[in-house]
Amino acid sequence: MMTTPFLTTTTRAPRSGRRCGLSPVRMAVAATALVLLSGAAPFAFAPAPQLDLNRIYRVNVATGEVGACQYGLKEGTIGVTFCFPAGEGAGPQALGEYGLVSSSHTRESGVFRVNHRTGEISSCYVFNTHVVCTPQVSATDTASSAPADAAQQQNSATGDASAPPTPAQ
Repeated sequence: MMTTPFLTTTTRAPRSGRRCGLSPVRMAVAATALVLLSGAAPFAFAPAPQLDLNRIYRVNVATGEVGACQYGLKEGTIGVTFCFPAGEGAGPQALGEYGLVSSSHTRESGVFRVNHRTGEISSCYVFNTHVVCTPQVSATDTASSAPADAAQQQNSATGDASAPPTPAQ
């Protein structure tokens, strides 16, 4: 080291293997901060459309996992929150950008899980003690004729085979 009244110089050994001046810990903290500050919320929420049901669904925006909670009365308390974990079809899906959509059917207790990236949709609802979802499909998938077949069978059973099929409800 050489020292003059106005200048101090130091000889440094070259850095081994690091291209930038950030340690791996600092890089991890910076990456985490970037994700948190990006504005992406980890969950989205939607109420069940049924008018006399106080249930709310939540979906993990990245994984599509769906759960639900609702308020219930319990004697001697201010009430309790019951939650229903993900069951069949409601667990994590392929990574995407998921959301929930409530229908306008006032007697419907389920919601639709939508993948905004792929356009896939599935129906989710509480069954016994878990949230379950139908397989995801998109408008480009080949539609099953099951609803039309069921309507035809219903018309045949009533003796009106000439009646047009009605949408399944």
